[in-house]
Amino acid sequence: MRSAGIVGLGSYVPEKVLTNFDLEKIVETSDEWITTRTGIKERRVAAAHETTTAMAIEAAKNALKDAGVSASEVDLIIVATVTPDYFFPSTACQVQHAIGAPNAAAFDLLVGCTGFVYGVIVACQFIQTGASNCALVIGSEALTRIVDWTDRKTCVLFGDGAGAAVVASVPEGRGLLAFDLGSDGSGGPLLKAEALQSCCEMPSSVGLNGRPTIYMNGNEVFKFAVRVMADSTLAALQKAGLTVDQVDLIVPHQANIRIIDAAARRLGVPMDKIFVNLDRYGNTSAASIPIAMDEAKRSGRMKEGDIVVATSFGAGLSWATFVMRM
Repeated sequence: MRSAGIVGLGSYVPEKVLTNFDLEKIVETSDEWITTRTGIKERRVAAAHETTTAMAIEAAKNALKDAGVSASEVDLIIVATVTPDYFFPSTACQVQHAIGAPNAAAFDLLVGCTGFVYGVIVACQFIQTGASNCALVIGSEALTRIVDWTDRKTCVLFGDGAGAAVVASVPEGRGLLAFDLGSDGSGGPLLKAEALQSCCEMPSSVGLNGRPTIYMNGNEVFKFAVRVMADSTLAALQKAGLTVDQVDLIVPHQANIRIIDAAARRLGVPMDKIFVNLDRYGNTSAASIPIAMDEAKRSGRMKEGDIVVATSFGAGLSWATFVMRM
């Protein structure tokens, strides 16, 4: 089979910044409380025109430009999101039309915060088998539209944005080296946002505006995240025949600095080997890793030839890790 990997990255974040001090005026909280418990200082909030699809389109254009690839060359589009503009048509189909990619099949993928890593792994399988030649994988989220702004435990965590990667064939020895995927549906109730039509009665997690809002059992998700990100990283590295010491950079899901720090200690990895930008964007779910990877590349933290690990956890409960030589 052909080797497949990421050949271009791009991202987009809304202009509006919501700081912890701004949140003090909305809910009973403080900058000190949020910072010490999460590491987040600010997050981006999408304006009315910055829909999940609109942000995905901008991230896709930036990734295509970075890869030096035209939209007409793309033959597969995968969008990972839990906040689509519509149940149908899919966000991916809207992106396909908007960027002018007439040769692309398109579908959405829903695995919560784990979605982008799942998407990259799926796209690599298409490339490796020859079923596709150029794929676009996007994570795009407008999470601030489904948070309960009266719940200080969750509303401080989430932000909006989009990130994208172009996946194509690469020289042998580069690209995807190994991956680890998993899920545990018994933990589904720990992190959820119910659909309005899922039952006859109004769901328990519906806010005052009649829309579904995020519910999370923070303590249980925290314990799950620390364990599974470390275990999944080690499993993927073992499949690749590598050790943690050989990794140049780890890009974790940007959910909570305490989760990242605890997972790093569990792996025995210094924090200078881990890319963190959640202080500026909060948890952007499926968008967090591609935004972080794009920033890591542009800042020089992630270079050609580097061994990079991207690892995530999310609703489902789910987890996913890939090991890639850039």
